[in-house]
Amino acid sequence: MLMHPATVKGETMVLVRQEIGDVLRDVRLRQGRTLRQVASRASVALGYLSEVERGQKEASSEILASVADALEVPLSKILREVGDRLAVLEGLSYGELDSIGSTVPDTLPDELVAEFDAAVR
Repeated sequence: MLMHPATVKGETMVLVRQEIGDVLRDVRLRQGRTLRQVASRASVALGYLSEVERGQKEASSEILASVADALEVPLSKILREVGDRLAVLEGLSYGELDSIGSTVPDTLPDELVAEFDAAVR
């Protein structure tokens, strides 16, 4: 797993497209699939997918969803892995991430939350 911060005006900046490409490549290689197989199944040009994996092109959300489907991995899992890698690059600890998440207000009605909790138990 390589991490790729870039330097702009002396400051380190994270390239999101590079991390997305790295995660897609890591998943593909763990599955033992070739670039050609995934590109074909995702209906994406081989050269374009190669550039996405190398962080040279930014893929649209539709392309990412298609590639995730071709890899048989939920897009949310891919994006979560990207987010985790970005957090490491940004130097955030899990404690800091928890405090960030706790500032998001609960927008669900109490009745819905109670109904969900009852169904899960």
